[in-house]
Amino acid sequence: MSDADSKVPLPDLEGGSELPTVADAGALSAESGETVARGAADLEALFDVPVQVSAVLGRARMPVGDLLKLGPGAVLELDRKVGEAIDIYVNNRLVARGEVVLVEEKLGVTMTEIIKADQN
Repeated sequence: MSDADSKVPLPDLEGGSELPTVADAGALSAESGETVARGAADLEALFDVPVQVSAVLGRARMPVGDLLKLGPGAVLELDRKVGEAIDIYVNNRLVARGEVVLVEEKLGVTMTEIIKADQN
């Protein structure tokens, strides 16, 4: 099987449109000879799978002694500048960069760049 054969397009979850059928790629279902249509319902089993999402504002390195001296009101200097993009991780994998936003008195993150994974 070539690399192109193993890629499956994701469904349009908003529009409800059906994905192209396997027949569009020139393949038929071996069992019934019918074309196979895939849609968002095929991914429904994955909708409840929990993932960990982290937005990293920056990092700092310090000796444990200095860490123990920190108290309320202490300022911890990070390795990022104000306005610089933050990293967004899903299950400890960098997937995007974004900006911090305020949403109804809560902090949020808007994604400004999607990071494509290396295909090794």
